[in-house]
Amino acid sequence: MRNKVVACLVVAAAACFGFAGGPTRPAAPPADTLHVAPDGHGSACSTSQPCGLTTARDRAKALVPAATGDVVVQLAGGTYRLTSALQLGVQDSGRPGHPVVYEAAPGQTPVFSGATRVTGFTKVDTAKNIYRAKVPAGTASRELFVNGVRAVRAQGPKNPGGFSVTATGFTTSDPSYASWTNPAEVEVVQNNAWKQLRCPLASITPSASGGSDLTVDPGCWNNNHSSVPNPGFPFNGAGLPSLNGISWLENAYQLLGTPGQFYLDDSAGYLYYVPRAGENLATADVELPVAQELLDVSGTPGHLAPVNDTDWRAVYSGSWGYSSGRHLGDLGADVHYTNTSGDSVSYTFTGTGIQVLSETNSDEGTADVYIDGAKVSTVSGSSSERLAQQALVSVTGLTKGTHTLRLVNTSGSYLLVDGFTVIPDVIAPVHDVVFSGITFAYTTWNAPTAEGYVDNQAGVLWDPTTRAPIQIPAAVQVHRGARITFTGDVVQHTGTSGIALSDQTQDSTVDASTITDTSGTGVAVGEVDDYYQTEPALMTSGNTVSGSIVRFPGQEYADAVGVWVGISKGTVVSHNDVGYTPYSGMSVGWGWGWASNCTLQSAQGLPSPCLHGTTYAGGNQVVDNHVHSVMGVLNDGGPIYTLGGQAAPSEFSGNVLSECVNGCNMIYHDEGSSLWNTHDNVLRFGNGSLWVNFWTPTIHDDSIHDNYSDTAAYNNNGTNITFQQATVVTDGNWPAAAQAIIAAAGPGTLPGKTVDDDDLRVAYTGSWSSSGSRGDGDLDNGVHYTQQDGAAATITFTGTGISFLTETNSDEGDIAIAVDGVAKGTVSANTADRHAQQSLFTASGLTAGRHTLTVAKVSGSYLLVDGFTLS
Repeated sequence: MRNKVVACLVVAAAACFGFAGGPTRPAAPPADTLHVAPDGHGSACSTSQPCGLTTARDRAKALVPAATGDVVVQLAGGTYRLTSALQLGVQDSGRPGHPVVYEAAPGQTPVFSGATRVTGFTKVDTAKNIYRAKVPAGTASRELFVNGVRAVRAQGPKNPGGFSVTATGFTTSDPSYASWTNPAEVEVVQNNAWKQLRCPLASITPSASGGSDLTVDPGCWNNNHSSVPNPGFPFNGAGLPSLNGISWLENAYQLLGTPGQFYLDDSAGYLYYVPRAGENLATADVELPVAQELLDVSGTPGHLAPVNDTDWRAVYSGSWGYSSGRHLGDLGADVHYTNTSGDSVSYTFTGTGIQVLSETNSDEGTADVYIDGAKVSTVSGSSSERLAQQALVSVTGLTKGTHTLRLVNTSGSYLLVDGFTVIPDVIAPVHDVVFSGITFAYTTWNAPTAEGYVDNQAGVLWDPTTRAPIQIPAAVQVHRGARITFTGDVVQHTGTSGIALSDQTQDSTVDASTITDTSGTGVAVGEVDDYYQTEPALMTSGNTVSGSIVRFPGQEYADAVGVWVGISKGTVVSHNDVGYTPYSGMSVGWGWGWASNCTLQSAQGLPSPCLHGTTYAGGNQVVDNHVHSVMGVLNDGGPIYTLGGQAAPSEFSGNVLSECVNGCNMIYHDEGSSLWNTHDNVLRFGNGSLWVNFWTPTIHDDSIHDNYSDTAAYNNNGTNITFQQATVVTDGNWPAAAQAIIAAAGPGTLPGKTVDDDDLRVAYTGSWSSSGSRGDGDLDNGVHYTQQDGAAATITFTGTGISFLTETNSDEGDIAIAVDGVAKGTVSANTADRHAQQSLFTASGLTAGRHTLTVAKVSGSYLLVDGFTLS
């Protein structure tokens, strides 16, 4: 065990809830014992003077310089209610090899909560069973959780009829909408292709024909309907689904009545809720999230993004021209240019560095670079092909302050200026910090309430004002970190994404953690607007997401995915269990056809001249994951989806991909995907999906071989694809090599006593299909089913007992049961009415150890497998 300085921050908190804490580090006699309480005060962190989290953070920081080992901040179990994030900066870093560790005390579960607990409910509408509680006026939140279960903002029926599109929104012949209270708080929501689009209303008024006119907020209507952002590669593709229909209306008091739904009247200060069966609001734990972030780990500088060549700080001297609407991939589709030697551009900025974006081409020449009047380099824009948005100049390491860049054309050939990226501060990541065994729960994100949700794809949005790409914020956020580790942590019940490793974070890890029930993405790595980087210190690189469980992301924003990786280098995503997603399970890469040359873009039918540049993404590994039960709401995705070019070979292997609900592709190398070595994957229960799809010529130079699939269907329209048809398997008769892949995928045996039907411990033989997002009360909302007599499902488990869960109905029949190969007779699933999650067979008192349970269809139209309960 490494040497430690242990700062035991023992917190006496009021209550303990949530998942059990993750693995803790070996106990050691503390060199310093610091006692901390949520309401602590003072700076001693002693038994007589307990301190709070921020004081403990500062005390831990003070220990680092003299420490010979780790500094460990140990948190006792309980609830730490935060109204804003615990913030760690560069000054809170550990040392390489000896991090500052924030960990759960042995056997305890500290919970960082961004919610306030609501009590005092009284019934205000007997007919609809609506209860009301007082909250402070002005309290804003889009989420509510009751006994740890997500409530739903009041919403109307799905896909309501009778609406038509107008110039300003929607109209209907139904006059009742015009009587709704607080119409400006109502949202219109549409799931359209791979997007979810949301806009607040401006008003609801009686129509001239006696119905109701729903006027959408004009700015949001423009962004989501009239003028959808469309800069093209590398920021988005050709498809532009827009808000042109209504999937449902949300957030009106008049919509209340369904159990589990709520409405927050923030101006009046009232929370309304319709309890579910069995919920007693006098004793229930009702949590109203009010904080957006729980943990913020931020180095310097923050997010870097280029500004256009038209920025007011750019001063062009000489005979410069300006060209706009070029369709050549320029930032903002425009450039300043000159072919006169001696012409210059100056840019005065405050910071420690600057980058200049340009075009490189055969007709570009050289330029001299000056900083504060002193020449620092000569650069050349000459290249054999036209490449847009190239970092022609990159100057870093200046003393922080005001500087002036001057770029002088020297060769007489063209010099183009496309944009500038200012580095405003020293490049200093926060580094060497570990978080272990901590639960982060209950956040909200209120920006869509006022601005709407202007979707691009996979949890990447358009800023409603600047139209620059942004991402859903995360409850646990790392900005420019290095060697930041999350291990054995839990992130759950969020109105945001879960964990984000952002702003060129490097060598950081999410390991053996559980991220579940998030409104946005589960785990996000990287950015979408740093593709042009040439500075290693300003690249997302070396990060790992491994051994983790990521389930039920996108519970509010259906375009979000389980694991998202943007522009990245050397990222490893391995041995994770990702499931129950409304869109893709994982999304890796960005840029569409940006990194594919103009010949390939032309073969795709894209207009010429083309939008073509470079990316630093590459050397990534997506290996040994189990991704299942995906595409529950949207379409045109898949279990693991790749997008855009890789600059170096990447690997896609050992993954088990299964249970696709809506239209998808089991292996989806989408537009521009390149240099993927895709092999030794198992594809099953795709419900008619293609096992692999290379749909267009910009997908190029990939190799796909030695895969296993239960369907032979594929599409190969890529360029220079080394293609081998999968070994096609029928009736679940997977060969030994495929079984080995199944056995090795995911994080290992999942925790808990409940096993869903898509668990890797369950093997299906015969003809089976899967059905997800059924809405019939199934365990995790899905089942496997067969119509073939003799088809069987076998679960291998370790324990002393097991129960089989299924659905009973009039079209079900008899089921044969065997335990450890010994027949146990039959049970019947035939009932007059449908009943979900029925336990039809239980075996108990087995010898502790490894056993099998087999269920097989004997009669009836269907046998459904919903899950198993272990004991």
